[in-house]
Amino acid sequence: MHKPLSPSSIHPPFAPYSPGIEVSSRSRFVFVSGQLGIDKDGVIPPDAAGQARVAFDNILAILTEAGMSFRDVVKLNAYVTGREHLRGYMDVRNALFEEPYPASTLMIVSGFTRPEFVVEIEAIAASPG
Repeated sequence: MHKPLSPSSIHPPFAPYSPGIEVSSRSRFVFVSGQLGIDKDGVIPPDAAGQARVAFDNILAILTEAGMSFRDVVKLNAYVTGREHLRGYMDVRNALFEEPYPASTLMIVSGFTRPEFVVEIEAIAASPG
């Protein structure tokens, strides 16, 4: 369905993600808005790993509603509020995804709508149409 692209002419990824993903043209796409680490009851874990788990749970719920799973994710964009949150986010992400890994971008940002949030994750998924 989708094919990882990892040319030998570029530096290999620093973590388990694909530099690029090719998606066939007869696919359905789901674009998941940025998900914060807040659960249905308004609980926000105090650490990056906990917030990443909740955000990925929210992403999975959205994908499931569309009949998709993490295997269909072709692109992740993630944002953390400091370098100290990178490892927590990456550990959770790395435990959830298998090859072919999605393309992935991780950025450090100055903050979100509320100061207790330290992670936000958005996703693009594609499955046969």
